[in-house]
Amino acid sequence: MKFTLSWLKEHLDTTASLDAILEALTDIGLEVEEVTDPTAKLKGFTIAKITEAEQHPDADRLRVCKVETDAGLTQIVCGAPNARAGITVVLAKPGMYIPGLDITISVGKIRGVESHGMMASEKELELSDEHNGIIELPTGEVGQDFADWLAQNRPETVDPMIEIAITPNRPDALGVRGVARDLAARGLGTLRPMPDYKLTEAGACPIPVTIEDNAADGCLVFAGRLIKGVKNGPSPAWLQQKLTAIGLRPISALVDVTNLFTYDLNRPLHVFDAGKVAGGLKISRAKGGEELLALDEKTYAMPEGALIISDDNGVESIGGIMGGEASGCNETTVDVFVEAAVWDHISIAHGGRALKINSDARYRNERGIDPGFNMEGLDRACALIVELCGGSVSEAVVAGEVPDVARAYRLDTDRCSSLVGMEIPADDQRATLERLGFVMDGDMAQVPSWRPDVLGEADLVEEVARIASLSNLEPKPLPRIAPGVPKPILTPLQKREQTARRTAAALGYSECVTYSFIDKTSAALFGGGTDATMVGNPISSEMSHMRPDLLAGLLQAAARNQARGQQDLALFEVGAVWTGGEPGEQHLQVAGLLVGATSPKDVHASARSVDLYDARSDVEALLSALGAPAKVQVLRDGAPWWHPGRHGRICLGPKKMLAVFGEIHPKVLQQMGVKGPAVGFTLWPEDIPLPRAASTSKGALILNDLQAIERDFAFIVDTSVDALTLVNAASGADKTMIEDVRIFDEFTGASLGEGKKSLAFAVRIQPKDATLKEKEIEAICARIVEKVEKATGGTLRG
Repeated sequence: MKFTLSWLKEHLDTTASLDAILEALTDIGLEVEEVTDPTAKLKGFTIAKITEAEQHPDADRLRVCKVETDAGLTQIVCGAPNARAGITVVLAKPGMYIPGLDITISVGKIRGVESHGMMASEKELELSDEHNGIIELPTGEVGQDFADWLAQNRPETVDPMIEIAITPNRPDALGVRGVARDLAARGLGTLRPMPDYKLTEAGACPIPVTIEDNAADGCLVFAGRLIKGVKNGPSPAWLQQKLTAIGLRPISALVDVTNLFTYDLNRPLHVFDAGKVAGGLKISRAKGGEELLALDEKTYAMPEGALIISDDNGVESIGGIMGGEASGCNETTVDVFVEAAVWDHISIAHGGRALKINSDARYRNERGIDPGFNMEGLDRACALIVELCGGSVSEAVVAGEVPDVARAYRLDTDRCSSLVGMEIPADDQRATLERLGFVMDGDMAQVPSWRPDVLGEADLVEEVARIASLSNLEPKPLPRIAPGVPKPILTPLQKREQTARRTAAALGYSECVTYSFIDKTSAALFGGGTDATMVGNPISSEMSHMRPDLLAGLLQAAARNQARGQQDLALFEVGAVWTGGEPGEQHLQVAGLLVGATSPKDVHASARSVDLYDARSDVEALLSALGAPAKVQVLRDGAPWWHPGRHGRICLGPKKMLAVFGEIHPKVLQQMGVKGPAVGFTLWPEDIPLPRAASTSKGALILNDLQAIERDFAFIVDTSVDALTLVNAASGADKTMIEDVRIFDEFTGASLGEGKKSLAFAVRIQPKDATLKEKEIEAICARIVEKVEKATGGTLRG
């Protein structure tokens, strides 16, 4: 957003300096990006006077002038037609840079006559496009700085230009009046009242306007007036100067008025040459493919759904974005139709992006303009056009309705302290909102129509704090911390999550962080892929479902690594998995994956493929680090994505599963694109029982100085009997004395009989109080044999 200081002062009655205004703008959220001072490029140019002007001896269009300067009389050859004795001019001395010509002049000879400098035109100093002659000043003393003379006599030409950055939620600040309103609320002056205007209507408008049903949600209101008998031509100097100062090129009075209202009041307008409009104007959605030669001299094909304004001849304008060349105004225009509309900003944004058009109208309409000012803006523009170009104005034609955006929120003056930490008196808060255009009715603040960003009570507090300046926030001391050790912040589950990460990394795994979404096919392989875990608006088809198991993402990561030549992998992840879409159906999981060989080939050792015992040792290390009980059971019957005969479930009883480990099913590896072997584990930290008593120290170390005793047993059992059944039965024979039971041999052979096998195990018996006697040992062994025979139906092998 660009404007000049004098333009701002047309709306703001202030004596504040430029620096104070710039500082206030940034402080209230309208960040100053650039300030351009026109006097900077005019430094060194001084006022001089031509005392003599004679014809050049070798050129008809050149004159040899004697010029009085601050350094004395000098000779300059000049080709301007108005160079003559007695006029006051602007002098550029040798060595000075001429901005309009982009050259540095020097002493030279022109047709054999020396010239010491030059006398500048307005175009050469970039003051205007005038270049038919050198500048003639009505007053001025020889040697006076030209920039100082302009500041005294033509201040608008050296007016500082200010450019500010506008956030998308502040469309009201895209007009100079909106900026002035904010500065007035800050206290840098008072907002001047809008100037009066007079508009006399002369008959009905012969151009009807309609909004098609398919565009009713895109164009809320479309209004216009016909002005007959205008005389289009160059706009007055004051208007051209305003536009030129902010980098706009003056075109004609009609077009310049629309640009003025766009920047001055944030009211985009468009003027049609009424003589080129056939029939009425209608607003509709494009079917797609319609073409328009726009005012930027480019032809655009309309995308389907874009808002267009058309007549009997076809498309005449892209609604809210840019007009068409066919119905544009020029010096022959006699009758004009002035249009003001309120557009749906989302529709404007879609259309502008599809067409790749960036215009001032689109920039403002897609951010939202003041709907309450639509009709007044139209009337004011018509009044100014009549003032500059003459003509008579018809009655207004309107399609649609101005939307009702009235709303009110309660101002809780106590919330300023709790929300932003500033103590502002209640009366000051109300006064601030009133200066910003809010209407106070008790504690209720009526939001002005030009502030679409204010949508709640907190926004009122934000406006108060913004104008009061957040730079006034004062630091407050932190609350006094109670003595002693503070209570822990992390929950037990969060601590376990940290421990799992550190332990897995210490075991040699690399951590992965994969997406929580996977494709339906992969999810189905791990028990998911149902409608309960389907994402309503997925990023892509590969992320359509919430993951049911972390192994799915780890296998996808392994496949990508293998495709890039990395065959041996050790990956782990800690994250959430989903069994459904309801609360309580999300669980924390730790998963690890080993693929390929345990180590690279080496002269000192041979590499081997990973197996389920690698996964078991790692998951047992994790369980130990997380505080799981030492005595657990390893059971079969895991999920179908595990190899049916090469996996195990680590459980506390038949129903309480802590983890599962083993080989990944070959079919799963094939579908995931992973080259085996691959083993892994899955662990659920939430299912590990918490310690009964919280303690910051480890338990006492219990050492026994009595010698342990080991006895070996071998039983003939059916081949269907699990070794774990024997271990559990033997361990239960004497839970006090028996410290460990370990299988060390399995034998099958014809001598044992059909369907039989021999399992041998060692039992470690640890005395507690005294050395065991032989009879006590035999009694324990007898109970072991009894328990095992009862549990397995086997017999002690002789």
